[in-house]
Amino acid sequence: MPATHSVTNQPPPLTGYDVYGADRALTDAVERHLDPELLDEARQELSGLGRSAGSAQVQDWGRLANENPPVLRTHDRYGHRIDEVEFHPSWHQLMRKGISAQLTAAWSRPGGHVRRAAGFLVWSQAEAGHGCPLSMTHAAVPALRAEPSLAAEWEPRLTSTLYDPALAPAAEKPGAVFGMGMTEKQGGSDVRANTTVARPLAEDGAYELTGHKWFCSAPMSDGFLVLAQAGEGPTCFLLPRVLADGTRNVFRIQRLKDKLGNRSNASAEVEFDGTWARRVGEEGRGVRTIIEMVAATRLDCVLGSAALMRQAVAQAVHHAGHREAFGGLLIDKPLMRNVLADLALESEAATALAIRLAAAYDAVQDHDDERERALLRLAVPAAKYWVTKRCTPLAAEAAECLGGNGYVEESGMPRLLRESPLNSVWEGAGNVQALDVLRALRREPAALDAFLREVGQARGADHRLDGAIKQLLTELADMEGAEARARRVVERMALVLQGSLLVRFAPPAVADLFCASRLGGDWGSAFGTLPHSPYLADVVER
Repeated sequence: MPATHSVTNQPPPLTGYDVYGADRALTDAVERHLDPELLDEARQELSGLGRSAGSAQVQDWGRLANENPPVLRTHDRYGHRIDEVEFHPSWHQLMRKGISAQLTAAWSRPGGHVRRAAGFLVWSQAEAGHGCPLSMTHAAVPALRAEPSLAAEWEPRLTSTLYDPALAPAAEKPGAVFGMGMTEKQGGSDVRANTTVARPLAEDGAYELTGHKWFCSAPMSDGFLVLAQAGEGPTCFLLPRVLADGTRNVFRIQRLKDKLGNRSNASAEVEFDGTWARRVGEEGRGVRTIIEMVAATRLDCVLGSAALMRQAVAQAVHHAGHREAFGGLLIDKPLMRNVLADLALESEAATALAIRLAAAYDAVQDHDDERERALLRLAVPAAKYWVTKRCTPLAAEAAECLGGNGYVEESGMPRLLRESPLNSVWEGAGNVQALDVLRALRREPAALDAFLREVGQARGADHRLDGAIKQLLTELADMEGAEARARRVVERMALVLQGSLLVRFAPPAVADLFCASRLGGDWGSAFGTLPHSPYLADVVER
């Protein structure tokens, strides 16, 4: 049959490239925050991971993992309860590569958090769902350190570079993956309202749990950190999936959630009925114990959103650089260039902030820096609030840059758009983050001092940033009725922090446009409304 037409002017897929090396904002951030003696090794690691993430094979793994979501098998063929979740082989390939790239090993090497954050940002662009167990495995380490004997037993497994998905005793495996279970039906983010009960056993530190968890992600993990009510109140527990003698713990998976996005990853409703667990930390101090894990996963929410934004912008810029319309390439059209530059600004600001916070974690881990610890107390929830909120509108605008193609599943943009709201909800939605910032402002003056010291390093470099800092100080001086305007306060804190980083470290064109639009008010309500600048193309190229 003769052809009816020739296929022309369809951009090729964005594949076969180094996701890390192509990201100037990320490479610059790593260069400034990592000690010089670590840079050569880090560059090699991250470029290798970037080439993998940009390869056609890994992109295909991501597609297959989402087109073939996990399946719950509650019983075997004979009717025995097994509570297993089957994942597509591509999921295991992604997990194996992510763990071998040391994305769960930040706690075991110098500069580990910056290196791991950059790697997580790169690798998550290939597929976001498996970032959940990678994140929780990484984040479980500081919580387990509240119980040194458990940390000594489990930390080497969690920071291992070997992945083994077998459902077997953790002691028999070369590495382990962790999950978390806090949320219950009646309480949601109010975990002190949890009703799961822990009853002590004769064995020291051992308990049996009875109750449920409404959201338990990565239910095939080797262990879980969960909250339950013990005699002294909410307490943190380590719940192994398989007991030391090889028998399976009581971990009844009721069903898997049918989610908007994140479809490669399993999120389950589970029930405990005499389930064996070990206490982590003291009775009644479970929230304080597990909050170390929560703080680390909140930073991963920032990193995950920064990764998604970067990939969305990369796809939009790639399309516009190959698609011709009305006599020229889209990327050369002034209005499209404004849209792309605006998107790129948002992405770069998110990346700069995320890697700065990872550097603070390194300062705390490697040098016990109290100022950086105090900065994290405010900056992590503020960044988690703002960066994750910006993700969905950016993903939608980036998809629109592809026109109708961006609304078609094969483009990959719908998957990004479905994924984009997740990090705003996970580990506490927007109001929870905003109220957490208010709590820190009231109770921990050192946190505000550290924040003001950080943004103050850019004072005098841009009048719009100076004005925004002054406005923020006015807001903070009057805490009357602060709860109702908490989002406004936290948004300003995040923008001031992003602006200060860009003024200090980004090219002048990037810093000027960010300060003019985000801090100076010279901006509209949609992307693509930046003020006139001869440097829009320079921003897009980053």
